[in-house]
Amino acid sequence: MDQLLRCTDCPRLAGFLAEVRSRRPDYHGRPVPPFGDPQARLLIVGLAPGMHGANRTGRPFTGDFAGILLYETLHAFGFGSQPESLAADDDLRLTDCRITNAVKCLPPENKPEPVEIRACNHYLVAELTAAPELRVILALGLVAHKAVQMALGLKQSALVFGHGARHALPDGRVLIDSYHCSRYNTQTRRLTSAGFQDVFRSIRAELDA
Repeated sequence: MDQLLRCTDCPRLAGFLAEVRSRRPDYHGRPVPPFGDPQARLLIVGLAPGMHGANRTGRPFTGDFAGILLYETLHAFGFGSQPESLAADDDLRLTDCRITNAVKCLPPENKPEPVEIRACNHYLVAELTAAPELRVILALGLVAHKAVQMALGLKQSALVFGHGARHALPDGRVLIDSYHCSRYNTQTRRLTSAGFQDVFRSIRAELDA
């Protein structure tokens, strides 16, 4: 955890975070660590911290628009103790679920570069290696999907991203894809609450089988 919080491996991201800290000294402004149950069977992989969400609060999907649908849905399916996530020190607890990001630092315009995704991937490798109980990985968006494949040593062409797609992994785990619960995707109706719940019904079926 300390190593992650001190990480400056990506010069562009480290420089951008330094600028953010100077403008917003009240923000977390550092790499954002995973959040949730360390023994979870479900790992959710997002893209990267949002400027006024995880970058501000220090917890994935906390305090931004993308977290609204995610935490509502986690609560509805028994993974979250409450339907909203407002601050890192609130009473929210996750059960059998853990949340992380493909890139742990806030990228300019929410767009990490390929070299930054690769540089950060060893953290995801470590998370997957240290989670023997893990059975289902939910990738929120194409970048997360590709990051999971990279972390597992799979060719990028091996698994095709698709909303609701289920991929059996060589290690016996399952990768499930979903459109990211971003403001853009939800406001354009590319991702609806019903569609996101369908994904979680599939996840719950995998875990309850």
